[in-house]
Amino acid sequence: MGLRELPDFPWDRLAPYQRIAAGHPDGLVDLSVGAPVDPTPGFVQDALKAAADAPGYPATAGSGALQAAMRRWLRRACGVRDAADPALGVAPTVGSKEAVGLLPALLGLGPADLVVFPELAYPTYAVGAALTGARTSTSWDDSATLAWVNSPSNPTGAVVGAEELTAAVRRARAAGVLLASDECYIEFGYGDAAPVSVLHPDVCGGSYEGIVALHSLSKRSNLAGYRVASISGDPAVVGPLVERRRHTGLIVPGPVQAAAVAALDDDQHVREQRERYAARRAVLRPALEDAGFRIDASEAGLYLWATRGEPCLDTVAWLADRGILVALGDFYGPAGAHHVRIAMTATDERIAAAAARLC
Repeated sequence: MGLRELPDFPWDRLAPYQRIAAGHPDGLVDLSVGAPVDPTPGFVQDALKAAADAPGYPATAGSGALQAAMRRWLRRACGVRDAADPALGVAPTVGSKEAVGLLPALLGLGPADLVVFPELAYPTYAVGAALTGARTSTSWDDSATLAWVNSPSNPTGAVVGAEELTAAVRRARAAGVLLASDECYIEFGYGDAAPVSVLHPDVCGGSYEGIVALHSLSKRSNLAGYRVASISGDPAVVGPLVERRRHTGLIVPGPVQAAAVAALDDDQHVREQRERYAARRAVLRPALEDAGFRIDASEAGLYLWATRGEPCLDTVAWLADRGILVALGDFYGPAGAHHVRIAMTATDERIAAAAARLC
């Protein structure tokens, strides 16, 4: 039996432009990948060290302390009224990309199933479907098995409003479609943008039937290297997922679980990180606009969705000549063919350097 064929890894297409950008006299400004560059909070590092003596296997479902911390966070950040409610299932995952990519397989999907995701979308939604042979669509279909929503969006930074999310929940329940909401950037709204969770009672009606939400500590707490995230929602979905994860050894390491507890229970460091990104955004966005770019959506998250009204490869080349590397918009679907995604995950000094080069 052969391996299922997957698309080429999209960032490989950037290699020649990275070489060009790296030749700039003042060095490369890499705004292509949303990898955090700011320090992991010291108290989180301390929690990891304190739990370093970990000879036994950790719990796949998460330690009691992690379960409680995840539920406290869901109450504060997502408006879940009774986070201790057994009608809400919660489990840790080995980062959110793993959860996105393996969800179709862990649900048992196959060639007879259809997975729906947004027209502009994180490529891993399609990869997860491809691993199972499931069909895909960017248009709603009542015959789907799994449908993804993503707010704030990667790549555009658009926020799906509460009314639209509510309508999606109702439509999915009426059709018997599992609705998975990717909310990894939910704590990074700017200005009047107010991202809302699919788990909020105003959206789900106080019931988690037929819905799950994915959240990540990678961006909010600069923990991308720790690989820890969570999936929450319908216990009839989350429970079997935990059992299948037990069978396959998909377990967040014990010391990382302890670090996650510390991170989840502190909101101050998240506010500080959001302010850092807001400040970088305030430098980069006007510089891009002054250079002739139009910024679309980009209400939240870590990216600016920008266009010069030309094929995205031409824009990538133009920026590479100035020592700036960004992501091609068509990484995220044909609808992105005239946009680029510009990450704000660079140091203040590199963001300022990029802005100066755009003058």
